[in-house]
Formats: sequence, structure tokens, C-alpha cells
Amino acid sequence: MRLLLIEDEEKTAAALAQGFSEAGFDVVTARRGDEGLALARGGGPDVVILDIGLPRLDGWAVLTALRTQRTRVPVVCLTARDAIEDRVRGLELGADDYVVKPFAFAELLARVRRLLRDVPPPGQAVLRVGDLEIDLLRQRATRGGQPLDLTAREFALLALLARRRGEPLNRREIAAEVWGMPVDGDSNAIDVAVRRLRAKVDEPFDAPLVHTIRGVGYVLEARP
Repeated sequence: MRLLLIEDEEKTAAALAQGFSEAGFDVVTARRGDEGLALARGGGPDVVILDIGLPRLDGWAVLTALRTQRTRVPVVCLTARDAIEDRVRGLELGADDYVVKPFAFAELLARVRRLLRDVPPPGQAVLRVGDLEIDLLRQRATRGGQPLDLTAREFALLALLARRRGEPLNRREIAAEVWGMPVDGDSNAIDVAVRRLRAKVDEPFDAPLVHTIRGVGYVLEARP
């Protein structure tokens, strides 16, 4: 797996590069935002670790540029900004995960591996709910034959809801399965992620598939 690390702090970048290399990743490092964006566009990384406070082009701008160009590569924001509004901003811009410094490398590695988890068994390769079709092997989703432009995190969330279609999932379950971490009781990160998913899966179409179960959470199902 090829990992692009965009981090301007020399010691942090060196430690992360060593850790991911020892974990079996082919690591490419960029120290500036503009350099990292160019590498992400042309190098085809499998995952990006993105600092926010970068020279020349900050992490927000890099993330915005990647998602504007419909680049679906998984992006993990790695930053000292721990305010709820910053976490929500990262998710709204299309980040697949948000890790706050200081952090344990083992946790970061686990989150990256979760984003890059193994392909599903053949019997579960395609999921269908109404006119929604999810190809788990190719990491693609369509609705009514139209391709859905989803980030890796949005795809993981949609796949989870589809695997458990008709079953209401609460925020804690979603956070554990998709983010691999407990959800902060004061955070609306899950609601933001679901809202972004609905904008792509439901809003352009006549009938919604993602439904809110008041006091419980969310469910994916085709309703008459």
C-alpha cells in the first residue's frame, strides 16, 4: 500500500514515515501543502495522512481540492486542532477520519488499516437496497444506474447501513464500525456524516433510502 504523508514538522514526519514503513507501507512524504496536493493528484496513493497547519497551502485547501476533483483516496486529518468545529469541518470537507495530536501511533495505524480493510468475501460482493447497488469489491455505488461520487468514509458508512438494511443503527454502533472509535457524546460528527451521505444518495432522487429513527439512529431501507 502506498501512503502519502503530508506533514511539515520534521520529527513527526520522520517518526510517522518510519512507523508506517515498518508496518509495510510504501511511504512518500511532502512537507508543504502544494507539494502534497501535486503528489496526491499524480502519484495514486492508497491513503493520505494530512496535517492541517501546512505552509504554502493548508490542509483544508488540500482536502477541498482533492474532493472538488472527485478524488476518492481515503484522507486522515492529523492535527493539533481538537475543537468540535474543526472536527466537523474536516468531515464536511470530505475527510475520512480525524486524529488529534498528540496521538498513539498504534491507534493511527489501526485507523488507517481499517480504511484499507480487506475486500469482502465473494458472496457479499454486491449489496442492493431498492434501486441502490453497492459493489464492495470495486468500492463503487450507483442508484438508478447513476454513479454516486462518495468518499471512502461515505462508502464505508453506506456499506454498513446496507449490510444491516432494515435494522436501525445508533450513533455508537456507527462510530465503532466506521470510525473504529467511540463517539463523543457532545459531537455531532455522525449526524454530519449522515447528512453528507444523504445529499448524495437521497436528495437527487425521488424516494429517500436513509431514514432517521427518532431517539435511536439511522436505517437504510426502501419504503413504499
